Amino acid sequence: NVGLRSCVYPASLRRNACSSPSALRSCMSAWVIDQYGTDGVLKYTEEMPVPSVGSTSEVLIRVHAASLNPLDISMKGGYGAKLLNLRRDPMSVMAGASEFPLVLGRDVSGEVVDCGSDVTHVVPGDEVWAAVPPWKQGSLAEFVTLTEYEVSHKPKLLSHTEAASIPYVANTALSALVNAGGLCRDSASNKRVLITGASGGVGTFSIQLLKAWGAHVTVTCSQNAEGLVRGLGADEVVDYTAGDSLELLEMMEKFDVILDNVGGETEEWATGLLKPWSGAKYVTLVSPLLLQTDSMGLLDGMLQAGLSLHNKAMQNIISCGVFYRWGFYAPDGPALDEVSKLVDAGKILPVVEAQFPFTQVPQAFQKVENGHARGKTVVRVVEDDDKRAEGLGRTRRSEAADSEQEEREMATQN
Repeated sequence: NVGLRSCVYPASLRRNACSSPSALRSCMSAWVIDQYGTDGVLKYTEEMPVPSVGSTSEVLIRVHAASLNPLDISMKGGYGAKLLNLRRDPMSVMAGASEFPLVLGRDVSGEVVDCGSDVTHVVPGDEVWAAVPPWKQGSLAEFVTLTEYEVSHKPKLLSHTEAASIPYVANTALSALVNAGGLCRDSASNKRVLITGASGGVGTFSIQLLKAWGAHVTVTCSQNAEGLVRGLGADEVVDYTAGDSLELLEMMEKFDVILDNVGGETEEWATGLLKPWSGAKYVTLVSPLLLQTDSMGLLDGMLQAGLSLHNKAMQNIISCGVFYRWGFYAPDGPALDEVSKLVDAGKILPVVEAQFPFTQVPQAFQKVENGHARGKTVVRVVEDDDKRAEGLGRTRRSEAADSEQEEREMATQN
């Protein structure tokens, strides 16, 4: 344990370096849960210990903004508790120790205030963004610690409020589309991709990423979200509430990849929309792994989930030659470096549906819990002058988008 200490850098590199927060105080403000349950379990405290840099590769971040995801709602109710607790501290689980008080929040945008002696990617004063692993204390607090491999420099064109809307959905989408779906910048051109439930955070990000990579994107969403998804670049939009939605999808040319954000009955018909015997892939973000470990225990649950995946994968590969896969959220700082470049190039925009001050975290949870998301819900942990930054960001993104449009028009003319 190297403790909480300043990084050793020349004075010229220590721009805006902050003093170690523990030198000023030992506690911070945070929203915590002391038990699993409904919104009533959320509690505000000013007595949460300030986290310390516990290894040479860790970074301490002052949180400016966080955002909520459906995973936070599920974790508040105890989803994945058995497996996540084992990942947090196997010895504590075996000893029967409690994981509480637990801080939720998987997205963070903020400022580096301290780091371990081996950290080279960031220095104090850097503005960063990151997705917080679900087994670590979250971002609904004044400070959070992560490894430097989970942290990336925040896009210059985004305010903290805007930036906090992206990391979790970006890491989730990239893990699903790249690791499970086999797509990348060099292979996605002209590939046909279907995204179900596309108006939420993962969907709105995936649309933009795939269009930046040159894919043809079809999405399903409700009718009142059509303007949003078309504005982000979706080529075809199908209203899943319409009675003939499946018929419309079946009339289309078959797909190379399906990214399923809905799960449930979707699996029963989605794989039939894939190109048979051509390496097409169905990737669902709704796997039963954590639910089964919660209900059946770690060993039985993992065994049952593994058998389920194996059986479905074999059934699909034998019957029609398509691959059935689960996609998982995987925090990845280097991947966010690439996303940051796309954001600053104007190819990916933040989609923020609602903002709440730090005092209204329960209301933010209620907003996400109500469903029907049109982008992300963000919590402003630091009430700084973000409006000026957002205005500047919008101006620069508009200029970048105009430049990109001009390039496309010139390419078409040529």
